[in-house]
Amino acid sequence: QVQLAESGGGLVQAGGSLRLSCAASGRTFSRYAMGWFRQAPGKEREFVAAISWSGGITYYGDSAKGRFTISRDNAKNTEYLQMNSLKPEDTAVYYCAARRTDVPASSSRAYDYWGQGTQVTVSS
Repeated sequence: QVQLAESGGGLVQAGGSLRLSCAASGRTFSRYAMGWFRQAPGKEREFVAAISWSGGITYYGDSAKGRFTISRDNAKNTEYLQMNSLKPEDTAVYYCAARRTDVPASSSRAYDYWGQGTQVTVSS
């Protein structure tokens, strides 16, 4: 089993920045892709970003393009999501996810492990 733990969420004003972290522990695989998703109240889980093991391949959802940056530090078994120019519509619970293959994906069904989520609230 792989355990994922997000941190870094909080309350921020519109236009501000936050950096989310996701630490992996347990039976970490030699190579696995990771991603970030978010879910706002009453809405479906939405793809935010994904990254390959090497970091050489990244994908972003439309809402994240140009504002968010996904990265990872494999020596620390940690991935990050740098969020800039935050908007009230970015308010959601953010989840990190990992899959047992090194192929980043935008579908939540492709991921095998999930964190508990961290709340991000952007005030106007």
